[in-house]
Amino acid sequence: MVEAAAATVVVVREYDGARDRRGVEAVERACEVGSGGGGKMCLFTDLLGDPLCRIRHSPAFLMLVAETATGPNSTEIAGLVRGCVKTVVSGTTHSKDPIYTKVGYVLGLRVSPRHRRKGVGKKLVDRMEEWFRQTGAEYAYMATEQDNEASVRLFTGRCGYAKFRTPSVLVHPVFGHALRPSRRAAIVCLQPREAELLYRWHLAGVEFFPADIDAVLSNDLSLGTFLAVPAGARWEGVEAFLAAPPPSWAVLSVWNCMDAFRLEVRGAPRLMRAAAGATRLVDRAAPWLGIPSIPNLFAPFGLYFLYGLGGAGAGAPRLARALCRHAHNMARDGGCGVVATEVSACEPVRAGVPHWARLGAEDLWCIKRLADGYSDGPLGDWTKAPAGHSIFIDPREF
Repeated sequence: MVEAAAATVVVVREYDGARDRRGVEAVERACEVGSGGGGKMCLFTDLLGDPLCRIRHSPAFLMLVAETATGPNSTEIAGLVRGCVKTVVSGTTHSKDPIYTKVGYVLGLRVSPRHRRKGVGKKLVDRMEEWFRQTGAEYAYMATEQDNEASVRLFTGRCGYAKFRTPSVLVHPVFGHALRPSRRAAIVCLQPREAELLYRWHLAGVEFFPADIDAVLSNDLSLGTFLAVPAGARWEGVEAFLAAPPPSWAVLSVWNCMDAFRLEVRGAPRLMRAAAGATRLVDRAAPWLGIPSIPNLFAPFGLYFLYGLGGAGAGAPRLARALCRHAHNMARDGGCGVVATEVSACEPVRAGVPHWARLGAEDLWCIKRLADGYSDGPLGDWTKAPAGHSIFIDPREF
């Protein structure tokens, strides 16, 4: 595709690793979250030399770059976008059977600051949507922070997307000391097949639950699925659990983002760095005190992502907290700086997820219908469907 934007020729094409990696990395560095100059802090993402790391585990994926000519024999990467296509739950029938829909997810849209306001971002999105349609996707969706006005304006104002869901990213630092396991909960590590059976039983009707959950659970980056039940409850296997679950229980899985990318907070004042360092010194000197310490987020750090979070019963939030403590200790042993999860505003176990509000973010998901007609009558138009209590966040695209 060759088009003109503000007297500049823009070519949108598929990413070529051997040819484009350096140019893509330069655009990523220029577009870091929060990088607005004026001494503000920003979140730098190190993709560890793999620009496809956030999509390569999806069933189908594509990365596009926008290229401009800078001279007779030279070009420059002006922008990029990533996308993936998968089949997910979009709702349920009156009999509560899940309705599966093929969707495309737009992520990682970047436009170099010197090429903005020239239509480059829209060209990239339009071309990605063409690929979505070719693969049979009925909807396209994207996620951004609610206060990212430029992104929201592009997608809702120029690309025809509608505001859809508002999940929250909850982040907790990994302390220097291990957290004590809960005495009121017993934690069972499930095998991938056991986890699949439980998730298909409990989350089958949850929006964005992937049809290939088995591929997610068996991925090398998935570190395990953990079920918390009241202390003293007998575990006789997943089939017995599904036939007669305890009054309260909770479940989550852990995904190792650390082996895909690293994060780093840049631009922090020296006083903030010193204060954070002081908490780590005290924690190392007296770990038995259990003093909350701030990890070194000012150097590259990894994170573990908690997905598939759910449960049932009045005690589910308490059991979810026990699972989060277990995941914290896994992350500590793995050398991570934070653990994170993303949940809907009405998620029943949300109250049990420990997090630091200043480290998290409020997301906005926007959606657009791509196909004509409707694949399943009982659902109708998903873009107009009310939000459910839960939402599934696929760790492959976090």
